[in-house]
Amino acid sequence: MKTPRPIHPDFQFLLDFKEQNVIDLFKDLREYILELYPDNNELLYHTHALTAVFSVSDKLSDAFCMLPIYTNHLNLGFNKGTLLKDPDKLLTGTGNLIRHLDIKQPKDYRNPKVKALVKEAVAFAVKDMDKPSKSVGKTISKIKKK
Repeated sequence: MKTPRPIHPDFQFLLDFKEQNVIDLFKDLREYILELYPDNNELLYHTHALTAVFSVSDKLSDAFCMLPIYTNHLNLGFNKGTLLKDPDKLLTGTGNLIRHLDIKQPKDYRNPKVKALVKEAVAFAVKDMDKPSKSVGKTISKIKKK
C-alpha cells in the first residue's frame, strides 16, 4: 500500500484548532479522496473556512471537489456540482455551480453512490481542463502566514 500523503504543516497548524471529531472525519475523507484519485493536486486555503481543494491541475478552476472545514462540521463540496449527474439527489445547495454533501460520519461518503459522484467529478474536470497539468500529486499551500 502506498504511504499516505502527509498533511501540509500550514494546514495542520490550523486544523489542530478544530474539534477532534471534525479532524478525524476530515483526515478519513481526505484519505478517501486521495485513494480515489491519487494524482490530484491538493490546494490549501484559509478564508471563511479551512479548505482542502482537490484539482486535476494546479489551478482552482480545474478542481473537482473540496473539503471546507467550518467551526464544528465539514462538507464534501463539488466545484461544478450542478453540472454532474446526481441521480440519487445527494447534493444540496443553491449556488450557480457548487453543490455539497453534509458530512457527519464516514457512511455519509464511504459508499458506492458518493464514490461514483467523485469519479464522475474527476472525469468531468479532466474533460473540462484547458491543458494538461505539469503538477501531479502535489500539495500546494495557499495559506498566508501571519
